[in-house]
Amino acid sequence: MIKYKLKCKKCDLTFDSWFATSKEYEKLKKKNLLNCHNCGSLKVEKSLMAPKLISKNLGFKENKVSKKYKKIQNTVKEYQKFIKKNFEYVGENFAYEARSIHYNNKKKEKNIYGTASKKDLKELREEGIDTQIIPWVEDKNN
Repeated sequence: MIKYKLKCKKCDLTFDSWFATSKEYEKLKKKNLLNCHNCGSLKVEKSLMAPKLISKNLGFKENKVSKKYKKIQNTVKEYQKFIKKNFEYVGENFAYEARSIHYNNKKKEKNIYGTASKKDLKELREEGIDTQIIPWVEDKNN
């Protein structure tokens, strides 16, 4: 596959198009099967294109993205450590336990975390029970 940047000579629209090969482009051009999707003109030509080259800076950019991802992942892990240390894990019983805390004043100081379905979370919200969804990264070292 090859991608060409095409330009309409009539309306000056520039657009990209993919072809199986460069010969395929030439064949379609010769048969007048290439047209501008904006004005319909058959006066469509290849415009100048620069090939994509791999440079040293590409590795730097990827490394920068990777560092940003790692920073976010580490922040999530820190939240998880805090939650595990200060909250009680109730697993699949989260909705039941949340209601127990909300409606039973004796348990107000209890902090919990666990899992719940979207339906359960919607019902809890409708009952005025505040819940939060947080991302959870599974990690053996966490």
